[in-house]
Amino acid sequence: MVQVGHDPAADDRLYPSDEAGGPEAAEDAQDVGADAPERREAEAGPQELALRVDKWLVQLAPEFSRNHLQGLIERGCVWLDGQRVAQASRKPRLGQRLVVDLVPTEEALAFRAEPLALDIVFEDEHLLVVNKPAGLVVHPAAGNWSGTLMNGLLAHHARAATLPRAGIVHRLDKDTSGLMVVGKSLAAVTALVRMIAAREVHREYLALAHARTPDDWTVDAPIGRDPQNRTRMAVVGGGKPARTDFFKLAEGEWRDPRGLVRTVSALHCVLHSGRTHQIRVHAASRGHPLISDALYGGALALDVPRQALHAARLGFAHPITGEALRFEAPLPSELAAGWQAAGLPDPVF
Repeated sequence: MVQVGHDPAADDRLYPSDEAGGPEAAEDAQDVGADAPERREAEAGPQELALRVDKWLVQLAPEFSRNHLQGLIERGCVWLDGQRVAQASRKPRLGQRLVVDLVPTEEALAFRAEPLALDIVFEDEHLLVVNKPAGLVVHPAAGNWSGTLMNGLLAHHARAATLPRAGIVHRLDKDTSGLMVVGKSLAAVTALVRMIAAREVHREYLALAHARTPDDWTVDAPIGRDPQNRTRMAVVGGGKPARTDFFKLAEGEWRDPRGLVRTVSALHCVLHSGRTHQIRVHAASRGHPLISDALYGGALALDVPRQALHAARLGFAHPITGEALRFEAPLPSELAAGWQAAGLPDPVF
């Protein structure tokens, strides 16, 4: 459901080349077009004789990291006198000619338009609101350099290429579903960033948590990188301030692998800050990890294939017109099925 109105309470992209063929075997590929990498060449003089090939490449292409250039050697993109270089530690002889095809880094390749079927629930010239499915990464990063929401935004409208992060002003975890606001103009992006910092963008979530929780409870505890496991966040002293309000909607049951009946709590969660994994961390810190949230100790249950968390409601004042906007997104099918399997009523919050 989408509601738009004046509610005063609705206040974020090698050439294929055999070793014997050398770089000339790939010459035809240089007419491919925009994807063809730049080729650079140099001849070894007296000053290069003491250099390893990878260090010579750093001088030839200083805009790339040494790690990336070593990777180009491994991928067969570097030649000396027409012979592919196999080891970064190789040193040239006087007069040998170095050739390198500067294939872009994965990070550079990531900033490409890719048409995606975005579920857009609202759009005008300044912003859009998208209902993100679970499994969709918001911004390219290691292991996810394509197929992200950012790639889809770059394909959706031309101005996205001119905006910071294509207009993305806040994120949802890969396996969290629900509503996000994205700026389409620089004025809107700037205003939305300020509004989020001022806590004027209101985000509410639905979740399933393990065990019986209190009826209404608040976790006001700082969040930072877990010192024992850098892939996790945790409640830590010296972390960034974070507060989450939890309201229990109902209780249900599930049967664990040993056949024991366990309690599950349906929660309405209200964010007062936007830290990484905030709801997941705060719930787990009180002994109530979310259903199927393995990272934070939540057992797989109710056939829910990912953490049971959905950004169900989003409210804010339009950053340009000031109009109060309020949006709601129903539970996606996999969460709705889990809700039913636990015997829980449809969420009303």
